[in-house]
Amino acid sequence: EVQLVESGGGLVQAGGSLRLSCAASGFAFDAHVIGWFRQAPGKEREGVSCISSGGGSTFYADSVKGRFTISRDNVKNTANLQMDSLKPEDTAIYYCAAVRLLFWVPPENLCHLKFDFWGQGTQVTVSS
Repeated sequence: EVQLVESGGGLVQAGGSLRLSCAASGFAFDAHVIGWFRQAPGKEREGVSCISSGGGSTFYADSVKGRFTISRDNVKNTANLQMDSLKPEDTAIYYCAAVRLLFWVPPENLCHLKFDFWGQGTQVTVSS
């Protein structure tokens, strides 16, 4: 059974930090692009950051560039999103997702892939 389980969300003051984790099981993790997406109330889902299967390519949305860092561990089958200098506008439900990809795509296209597997989401709330 494919599973993606997010953890690490919570309530933090503006300027603070959170580290989201995604634990994967049931599929070949190291053959999949991993993405972090978020959806705020009344807004469309947004691709926040994505990382290639080997970890060599990453993409960040302009809104988080310089503040968020994505990483993955293909031995532990986990992916992380380190979020620093958080802003109230970062408040959303954050989802981890995966898609199998065996060829190179430009980093800017990573979050535009059709992701097959999704976690249940974790709430991040940033107070002003």
